Amino acid sequence: MTEALTDAARAGELQTLLGNGWTKATDRDAIEKTYKFRNFIEAFGFMSRAALHAEKLNHHPEWSNVYNKVVVTLITHDVDGLSKLDVKLAQIMDRLRES
Repeated sequence: MTEALTDAARAGELQTLLGNGWTKATDRDAIEKTYKFRNFIEAFGFMSRAALHAEKLNHHPEWSNVYNKVVVTLITHDVDGLSKLDVKLAQIMDRLRES
């Protein structure tokens, strides 16, 4: 079973993500980020690539897309908060955005 992030992970990996544009959700233990692209095709392509990784992890984001923006929220519902799966998927999404 997946476990909630430890205090050490929150101080390390999570802080790195927060320094890279992710923010803490105000209403729950989750992280959020808005990615902006040049157009809809690039935004949708990013979502398609991210979906393949999410499926491999069996960890799926809450997200929406409007034209060139993709808004992502990551939370592990099994622990009602953040887990290493959220950190891993956030890191993957950031790498995909850079490529």
